[in-house]
Amino acid sequence: MSGHSKWATIKRKKGATDAKRGQIFTRLTREIVMSAREGGADPDSNFRLRLAIDKARAQSMPKDNIDRALKRASGEGKEGEVYEEVTYEGYAPNGIAVIIECVTENRNRTVAEVRHLLTRSGGNMGELGSVAWQFKRAATYTFDASKYDFEKVFELAVEGGADDVNEDDGEITVIAPVESFKTLSDRFRAANIMPNDAGLSMIPTNEMELGVEDTLQVVRTIENLEELDDVQNVYSNLKISEAAMAALESE
Repeated sequence: MSGHSKWATIKRKKGATDAKRGQIFTRLTREIVMSAREGGADPDSNFRLRLAIDKARAQSMPKDNIDRALKRASGEGKEGEVYEEVTYEGYAPNGIAVIIECVTENRNRTVAEVRHLLTRSGGNMGELGSVAWQFKRAATYTFDASKYDFEKVFELAVEGGADDVNEDDGEITVIAPVESFKTLSDRFRAANIMPNDAGLSMIPTNEMELGVEDTLQVVRTIENLEELDDVQNVYSNLKISEAAMAALESE
């Protein structure tokens, strides 16, 4: 996995403040709404929705919040927002490519916020397709290595079509082709092996390593993007060195 993925793991281990947790719930709510609108409100037949609900439960999101999100997707409730998914591409400082996935009810506001943040940090917005060629979409899973046996996860993953399985810093990571996503998820669920996180991610085909200070500048830019209310995911081709990782952990 990329260095930024490792940094995301560190952030999870440090824990989230109440404010961050509220933001996490907002993102999970939007994912549930979009998933239900796309494929129906039955998680047994809508795999994306089942995954979104599993993520919400893993974050201790109250059942009432999940139920309200499902009602919103079906048109019930007082909320009248119509969400749409939009993806932006561009560059963070020092030429690092970024892909920013958003869910928003106001596209003009979202693009303005993303452009302003990138420009302020020394980066810039790009046209659609300007950096996507540097990434490939893949199914990704992370598991707590203290809970699950690596060999068991490895066996299930390989038999289900995974391309790569590795263990690092207390987490087991599985990367697989997009078309293997449902098969793998069903296999893990049947074995009662539940991921910390799972989904379709953008994996950089070639990572770029910078000096420590430049790396910290890029990571702060990515974190600021992630803090925007409409941003769901940020992917980059940044490779974080051991020295930069140590600096991040000490912050």
